[in-house]
Amino acid sequence: MASIRKEFELDVPAAAVWEALADFHNVHRRVAPGFVTDSTPDGDNARIVTFSNGSVVKETLVTKDAARRRLVYFVSSERISHHNASAEVMPVGQERCRFIWMTDVLPDAVAPYIDSQMSEGVKVMKRALSQSLVADPARQ
Repeated sequence: MASIRKEFELDVPAAAVWEALADFHNVHRRVAPGFVTDSTPDGDNARIVTFSNGSVVKETLVTKDAARRRLVYFVSSERISHHNASAEVMPVGQERCRFIWMTDVLPDAVAPYIDSQMSEGVKVMKRALSQSLVADPARQ
């Protein structure tokens, strides 16, 4: 099983980034706009996500742990037999945080595709989380 890890830091408080990440059904607006073009609720704990490349998958929430600022979900897709992911926001001081996104996936043959998609997602997430949260007047 392939494991993929992406990690980056933001000049934004961990609580603010967690608030956006925890808004599970609004990933397309708050976390990765443009990379994720749509997210439609499929019950309380699942969403149908459309990506900018046209891929559509169902993501089901496994856990949302506010105390640890950690969200875990799995993906259902015809191409992937196993896909489990977690995203965690860790404080690095009061005004900075580290975002850790990990995915375990089978078959191994899809790992390069998932890795490249996650790399693209990280570019968008860095920009979106920094700009929207920094620009939030409530933080000023």
